[in-house]
Amino acid sequence: MSVPARSAPVHPSARVHPTAELEPGVEIGPRTAIWGGVHARGPARIGAECIVGEKTYLAYGVEVGDRVKINAMVYVCTGVTLEQGVMVGAGTVFTNDRFPRATSPDLTALRPSDPDERTLPTRVREGATVGAGSVVGCGLEIGRFAMVGMGAVVTRSVPDFHLAVGHPARSVGCVCRCGEPFLRFPGRAAPDTDDVACPACGLRYAVESGAVRELTPPGP
Repeated sequence: MSVPARSAPVHPSARVHPTAELEPGVEIGPRTAIWGGVHARGPARIGAECIVGEKTYLAYGVEVGDRVKINAMVYVCTGVTLEQGVMVGAGTVFTNDRFPRATSPDLTALRPSDPDERTLPTRVREGATVGAGSVVGCGLEIGRFAMVGMGAVVTRSVPDFHLAVGHPARSVGCVCRCGEPFLRFPGRAAPDTDDVACPACGLRYAVESGAVRELTPPGP
């Protein structure tokens, strides 16, 4: 696909579907693919080597790092940051207001859509995965290489390398950088371990009071 003429600063190597709508101020990094029906409002930044799936919406102020995969029909609202290497499954919805209203209390005026003191940020840390059909609350973080199961409702932060599932989502185990679970929680608390290996790739971890520490992180 060729890159249509646009006022947004699209890198020449990016691929943008003709039906995508990129408003002024949207930055698209090199070798990124933007598929049909995507709507991105400016200012916003999408990094290098990303994939943004069909009919996804990116609000102004959204920051997307390099090598991020956003599948089809994802709603990414103002205040959301997706760090490098994040994957967001199809149909995921992010939020930024815990107590939203459409109007003033007397119903005579629409509330402004601009960010205000009620707008709370959400950050998805590098390498994390958010499963398809999830709903992600605001004012929280999803940690490095964490994994949120499909259809989860995330109402609080997820620690690094944790696997969180359910309504509301809670940690049930730990996952490797490669995505394979390497530890299951027998109860609600993570068991401590000095050394446990991923059964798929062999990377090793230690877990203490729920905090995961990499013993053999891969090199650059």
